[in-house]
Amino acid sequence: MAGVVAGQDYGLFGPGSVTWRVMGEPVLIVGGVRALLLQSLHPHTMWGTAQNSELMDPSAAWSRLARTVEFVRVRTYGTRDEVERVGRRVRKLHAKMSGVDLRTGETFPLDEPENLLWVHMGEVDSYLDVARRSGVPLSRADADAFVDEQRRAAEVVGLDPANVPASVQDMRDYYRDMRRHVWACDEARLGLRRMFNPAVPAKLVPLKLAAPAVGALVVSTLPRWARRMYGLPGLPTSDLAATLTLKGLYRTTRVIPERYRYSPDAQRALRLTRENGDGAAALSIAS
Repeated sequence: MAGVVAGQDYGLFGPGSVTWRVMGEPVLIVGGVRALLLQSLHPHTMWGTAQNSELMDPSAAWSRLARTVEFVRVRTYGTRDEVERVGRRVRKLHAKMSGVDLRTGETFPLDEPENLLWVHMGEVDSYLDVARRSGVPLSRADADAFVDEQRRAAEVVGLDPANVPASVQDMRDYYRDMRRHVWACDEARLGLRRMFNPAVPAKLVPLKLAAPAVGALVVSTLPRWARRMYGLPGLPTSDLAATLTLKGLYRTTRVIPERYRYSPDAQRALRLTRENGDGAAALSIAS
């Protein structure tokens, strides 16, 4: 059973999972923001979000982002009951919402499987891409395991794991097929511009000062085809510069003591993984 070691409930993942090994790294903050930009390239996903949330309200966008971060935290580290509780809340909320296709005027449900899968894959691809390019130790088997494990997360939002990519190659095939269906609508382009000058609470003003540099890094980590959809250069030199910067950030964080480097949840995950040792590695991945 996923997330169970020696009778303990560790939620969807647990000691021995690649997810616990990867998600606590501070550099993955870049992956989280990258995911938002990638997710925004699906018109229904972007329109549905913009029409039903505070995303386009600069004064409220930060609180919405905070709720998203909390959802990811619980999904990654929470117990099965905690994960089911937040998942049930999200599924119930999405089931009540619909969006309007601004090209056709047709109404679509916010929780249509294509939208949910696009959002899910945006997260998986972004976290894995940033982790690997940063130098987080991951073999090819680890990368496949991470994608496979994340099918458990997909089920939380209402997807059938059997219909979710289960390997890196599956994920590549998915994006190859989806690229002809996505593009940067006006709302997506507006979101990109706001990333460089975000509205933040007064206590977080330093983040606003860092936004242009962080924004430039995040954009340069996007796939070349995604950057071109936003009307930005998709040059190999940008890829190289982004990878070198990510490696530098990761190496810099490694010199910080673990008690300061990791969140309390990530520290607990690291401790439990060490305590369970080789036995934790026997955890099965989603099938």
